[in-house]
Amino acid sequence: MPHVIEQRTRTVGVQTIQGAVLYGPRDIRFEEREAPRIVEPTDAILRLSATCICGSDLWPYRGISPVAEPTPMGHEYCGIVEEVGKTVQLVRPGQFVIGSFATSDNTCAHCRYGYQSSCVHREFMTGAQAPLLRVPLADGTLVATRDVPPADMVPSMLALSDVMGTGWFAAVAAGVQPGKTVVVVGDGAVGLLGVLSARQLGAERVIAMSRHPARQQLAREFGATDIVTERGDEGVARIKELTKGVGADAVLECVGTQESMRQAIRATRPGGSVGYVGVPHDVVLNGEELFFTHVRLHGGPAPVRRFLPDLIDLVWKGKINPGKVFDLTLPLDQVAEGYRAMDERRAIKTLLRP
Repeated sequence: MPHVIEQRTRTVGVQTIQGAVLYGPRDIRFEEREAPRIVEPTDAILRLSATCICGSDLWPYRGISPVAEPTPMGHEYCGIVEEVGKTVQLVRPGQFVIGSFATSDNTCAHCRYGYQSSCVHREFMTGAQAPLLRVPLADGTLVATRDVPPADMVPSMLALSDVMGTGWFAAVAAGVQPGKTVVVVGDGAVGLLGVLSARQLGAERVIAMSRHPARQQLAREFGATDIVTERGDEGVARIKELTKGVGADAVLECVGTQESMRQAIRATRPGGSVGYVGVPHDVVLNGEELFFTHVRLHGGPAPVRRFLPDLIDLVWKGKINPGKVFDLTLPLDQVAEGYRAMDERRAIKTLLRP
């Protein structure tokens, strides 16, 4: 595997690295930019062991969420702490850590209620598709593992940074409990890990909605009991058929489109719940229609930090292997190919090795 040439030379006093930068639709470049450094005393600098491309990165890549200027990309990360600010107390250089895509102080009222992704000091991470990363609010954002994990465990640890934590939140938000029937709308990495999460939380039946054989197979490996290939009204009708006309107790919406949200709500039984974690794009709900469904809705940006300690423990003990969602691994300098592969649905999720 080619090794990324890391540029940390000094140009008029400025250290640089190479990382992924999005210039416009389908124009992702691996180029030199300023190296991260300690800015605030609460910061940490990580040397990344692995990073990856998220399905949500495809929205700006495709031009659906345009960027106004060249933008460093990436928000999923794990690695070794290289340096910490002077007030950081809970993490130290040499530790292997994982952090959320949303920073948090983990002390404000919203954090104490378990919604760290709504922290009053929240920042959304970017720039993680690079060898080095600055993480603000390090004490409240990062969670250290007990030891540096073996190389074959790193992909699963990386998955916890976003997609596994988001799939888990979808299941929690939908009220998944032992014995329940669950439907998962979406067969990307989040949806597939929503299947895994639902089974871990005790769901008796997990129905995955997917048209793609490779993704169907992975859904089965993660615990799906049924596969539904239909979409829209036909998909809802098939769910009703499988549940004897009742609908699902819990539905995980992991896409973020009008069709997927409508399908999720209509597949849920009266009194059931939808956990929605797909970033919404042009989703509009009819209040009167929703009123008469008796369906609960809960979701938003996943508070990954809430779940990290328990999820790390599950990975460490070998009880879950969310790293299976990475079906393409590339050196970081081939990041553009990673985006193309996901855009063309040749890959579920691309792992990048700095």
